Amino acid sequence: MTPAKLLNLGVLIYGCGHHQAAWMMPESSIELIGNVTYYQELARIAESGFLDAVFFADNQSFPATTSTEIPAFWFDPMINLTAISQVTNRIGLVSTISSTFSNPFTASRQLLSLDHISKGRVGWNLVTSMSDWEAENHGMDHLPSRERRYQKADEFAEVMDKLLLSWNRGDFSPNRSANHLINEQNIEPIDHVGTYFKVKGPSTTPSSPQGKPVAMQAGASDQGIELAAKYADAVYSVSWNLKQAMEYRNRLEQHLVKQNKPIRHVKIFPGLVTYIGRTKEEAYSKKLELDKRLPLENAIKQLSYFIGEDCSKWELDERVPSLPPIDSFTGPVGRYKTILEIVHDKEPTLRELLGYISAGGGHLTLIGTPEEIVDEMERWFNLGVADGFNLMPPTLPSGLKDFVELIIPELQKRGIFRKGYEGATLREHLDLVPPGSRDRSPQRGNYEEE
Repeated sequence: MTPAKLLNLGVLIYGCGHHQAAWMMPESSIELIGNVTYYQELARIAESGFLDAVFFADNQSFPATTSTEIPAFWFDPMINLTAISQVTNRIGLVSTISSTFSNPFTASRQLLSLDHISKGRVGWNLVTSMSDWEAENHGMDHLPSRERRYQKADEFAEVMDKLLLSWNRGDFSPNRSANHLINEQNIEPIDHVGTYFKVKGPSTTPSSPQGKPVAMQAGASDQGIELAAKYADAVYSVSWNLKQAMEYRNRLEQHLVKQNKPIRHVKIFPGLVTYIGRTKEEAYSKKLELDKRLPLENAIKQLSYFIGEDCSKWELDERVPSLPPIDSFTGPVGRYKTILEIVHDKEPTLRELLGYISAGGGHLTLIGTPEEIVDEMERWFNLGVADGFNLMPPTLPSGLKDFVELIIPELQKRGIFRKGYEGATLREHLDLVPPGSRDRSPQRGNYEEE
């Protein structure tokens, strides 16, 4: 099957790699975590492979409860991306913003500022945050309920849209001889008054060089998918296998129909963990080297958080006990559903389950040669369940270099990835229509199983 479009690729930059043992490897970049030139170099590597964007997640708390924890999000994402923008030319720059803690006026102003500085390369990922510790850093006793967080997120996105489009760069038209500076009749307050926000506006910064910064979303709950269907250009998703990826695509399509937007195509970028070798044995050896260094105490602690119960008393080499059904779970739904899927597919011991989620927490994990890995990427792409992928290298920078040097040429050989940047903005890289023109649906492959 010949794809109608090119596949998109971004990379989620996280510490010195997404595997929990990455920092313990002999060639680890752990000493560079607090050096901005490290992140700049990672972005340059990604840009050398013509990737669409670098992306930073965020966590606004630092529960340093053991000697082996560091702040993976050392710098504020927006400031880090601003530094990155100064040493790159084309690659997109995506920052996470929490609607639970952020002020939409300030957030939109920062996004637009970076978008002008970078000449239209900015995107933002809307999240509602996940921990009480984060809430306690923002004057709250605990995190609001999921329902209230998503109600606030919906209004936050609405206000952001108003501010991001509140006036155009063309309304600034200085003319000394005519004593004219701005077209003030085109610059009016937005006068938003809602349940959670009261914002007069307009923004102090004109709209984006790309029309509007690209809107991303990462929630896997029904509320998160509904929010994505309403506001997002693209979503970051968690899919352990093709079955889960198809389910996610179908759920998103159903929400688009529910909102009377069935012809609007929201791009889906599942997370992708790759162990790449020139032989399958070489690829597996890279994973084994990391897995044998896995700090079990930390891994068990993370799993306990993901499933909402204490796993520390479970036997490492016995089967994982039965877990409660999804409808009785009150924590982060998306990751929990993925763990249920892994347990159903693999019937793992605790030790095996920790190995599966140690890099990326249950995203699609491909181990093998470039040809084998691209076979599966192309399959997901042609089935329409993935418009591209959000790379989550187990180690940085080596895992990213492996992808750029081994996977990108194979994708290019098959004609499903660019051989150079054609556009200048992130919206152009992702082939997204300008704001206000969301009725075009790009062609894509059938997403039902062959």
